[in-house]
Amino acid sequence: MSNLVVIENPEECPLHFDGVDTVSARTYLTGKERSRRGAFKVFNLCRSYRYQSMGYYVSLLAEARGHKAFPSILTIQDMKSSGLIRLTSDELEEGINKALSGLDQQCKPCFNIYFGKSPGGLHASMAMDLYRRYPTPFLQAVFSWDKGWRLQNISPLAVREIPEDERAFAEETANTFFAAKRHVLPKKHVSRFDLAILHNPEEKIPPSNERALQRFVKAAAGLGIAAELITRDDADRIFEFDALFIRETTSVDHHTYRIARKAASEGLVVIDDPVSILRCTNKVYLAEVLRQNNVPAPKTLIVHNRNIDEALREFAFPVILKQPDSSFSQGVSMARDEKEFLAMLKRLLDKSDLVIAQEFLPSEFDWRIGVLDRQPLYACKYFMAGRHWQIIQRDGAGQIKEGRVETVPVEFVPQQVLKTALRAANLMGDGLYGVDLKQKDKQAYVIEVNDNPSIEQGFEDNVLKEELYDRIMRVFLARIQASKKGNWLL
Repeated sequence: MSNLVVIENPEECPLHFDGVDTVSARTYLTGKERSRRGAFKVFNLCRSYRYQSMGYYVSLLAEARGHKAFPSILTIQDMKSSGLIRLTSDELEEGINKALSGLDQQCKPCFNIYFGKSPGGLHASMAMDLYRRYPTPFLQAVFSWDKGWRLQNISPLAVREIPEDERAFAEETANTFFAAKRHVLPKKHVSRFDLAILHNPEEKIPPSNERALQRFVKAAAGLGIAAELITRDDADRIFEFDALFIRETTSVDHHTYRIARKAASEGLVVIDDPVSILRCTNKVYLAEVLRQNNVPAPKTLIVHNRNIDEALREFAFPVILKQPDSSFSQGVSMARDEKEFLAMLKRLLDKSDLVIAQEFLPSEFDWRIGVLDRQPLYACKYFMAGRHWQIIQRDGAGQIKEGRVETVPVEFVPQQVLKTALRAANLMGDGLYGVDLKQKDKQAYVIEVNDNPSIEQGFEDNVLKEELYDRIMRVFLARIQASKKGNWLL
């Protein structure tokens, strides 16, 4: 996706943008060469975005053409909403007061922000926070005192209104921004869309290894999607993309959820979406939704301080105890007798008001059924680690031992396993899930539903090979295209 600057009269623009096409608003609106779908990321620098103005139509038609507009029509409307501005002020209250502490309370400080950076003394993190909420190339923020500093107004800053002593800063910041993305674009064709793949290079057990990540990038490129591997440090750039694919272990009280939530609020296609993260990462929710919908699962009881005796009566030992946000076998313990049960339960209840107690179903392996867009994607047998009762074993020194993985064609999976997995996954949503099940006789029991399932080269892809990555990217493409068709009508 190429960068394109649109302005009323490029010849009168006081700034020079290196290596970026600059066209007049009229040329963009009427020129056929600029109207092809998905070809451009449009930076709208028109002097006004008022309703039915030239600037308004640039952003409106950009979205109708499937181009990525900055600012978008939604952002333009947000900047006109006093209610949303008050909400922003409330959310950033602590940061605003910290950034403006010591200023004269009688004045109304005004700061200009250029691609998230301000030369006027506004705290760097505050400038970036405002830019994230109102992604617009050039912004002006005005504050006032009312028992504390408040954001009074935020609006686009026209190029001609940039103070002369800030023009060099604005130009340098813009050119740095434009240059930062050049390496992402394939040389042989122009990508229609941009995909961010969030990963953590330092994670010990990541959901995708490096080879798998590169296969995702390759599969995306084959569909005209420029995929870029990002980390949490790139969170402030999330609105530059059309979609977000999370390949880092998720948690609610974690940057993965915050980035997913931000991306979804900006209109990006997101897998794992924030609702799936909320649902899948909490075992209490999973236990209740499976029970309410009669999906087979091991005998389960939600334990709290007042029903411990009931739990002791309900289960024979050994019994499994899970903290609500457990994952990758962490936060999951086996109590072999009442003494262990009470000791483990006390530790868990010190962290959470509710704990999951579950019947232990011994098995040689767990089924893992990958589900995407409400359809089965892949199937694996995850064998127990050594003589351990889990597929992952951790020793006291933090060393990790994993059981072997056997990938199975989906058509060879027992129908009861497949049917139960789909029922469980579809209760979570229409994203990408990994359903873990145990099979006993002819019945399948759901152990958990993961919102961020492992997809590693050499394991989960052993049957489908490249097709596994292609299928996932085709879902992204279809959802991005659907979102582009709908956005401009909002």
